[in-house]
Amino acid sequence: MFGPELLCLPPLAWWLLNRAIRRGLRAPRLARPALPPGLPAELVSLPTVNGKTLRGWFVAGAPPARVVVLMHGWGGNAATLLPLAEPLARAGYGLLMVDARCHGDSDGDSFASLPRFAEDIEACLEWLAARPGLAPAGVALAGHSVGAGAALLVASRRPGLRAVLSLAAFAHPAPLMRRWLAALRIPYRPLGAYILAYVERTIGRRFDDIAPVRTIRDVACPVLLVHGDADVTVPPAEAREILAAAGGRAELLMVAGSHDDFGDVEAHLPTLLAFFERAFADEKKAGD
Repeated sequence: MFGPELLCLPPLAWWLLNRAIRRGLRAPRLARPALPPGLPAELVSLPTVNGKTLRGWFVAGAPPARVVVLMHGWGGNAATLLPLAEPLARAGYGLLMVDARCHGDSDGDSFASLPRFAEDIEACLEWLAARPGLAPAGVALAGHSVGAGAALLVASRRPGLRAVLSLAAFAHPAPLMRRWLAALRIPYRPLGAYILAYVERTIGRRFDDIAPVRTIRDVACPVLLVHGDADVTVPPAEAREILAAAGGRAELLMVAGSHDDFGDVEAHLPTLLAFFERAFADEKKAGD
């Protein structure tokens, strides 16, 4: 599979190669403000997997508590989603925004991955359920890129969520990584194929099992896919792949923008708010 060039490497060379892969895939840490400017947020710390701690912000919102958990993308932090968080807070939604492990102010871990982003989202859901006096009327998820893929993975195994807002999700990790390898001029055979196999082995999950194009099939709540028409990191065609796999259970909003700027959020705010309003209204009807 990897070719004789790699199979003949001595043990020390294998160790050095694996160490180089881990270092190359390490997420950068971006500094963020202690508190989000313009939002009535409190600092929070909450436990997650492997005895690690997540740090971020909680905005209580207007009662009854309709809460959105926001998860940033690779190399980001809670502050990178402020363009979306601010209008949601003005509309009365409670917000829980944390830095994933190995990002921002949260604890580091042996590695970061889409499944670990999902574990951190689930830690947020558990924290919300245990918070005294909150009693959320419903919880929705919003995520960007890897955070969007993680939100879909969580929603595929948690049927009680109200909605998922997916910003710039990729359809499958393997093509995304192959584009990254090509940008670095790393040939797929033999080295690139080994890197992908090493990552699957490290995270303990097959790419096919965690790919948004697969997990969205098991998501019961409404999903809004938002994707920039000038996204070169994740081509818009991948959003259409996810939409097709959803079998009519998702909507797609194409916006002007690239992978990281989320398009013009303000211009599409009525559509985004209407999506959440419908999702929480459906929950109210179901409870009547």
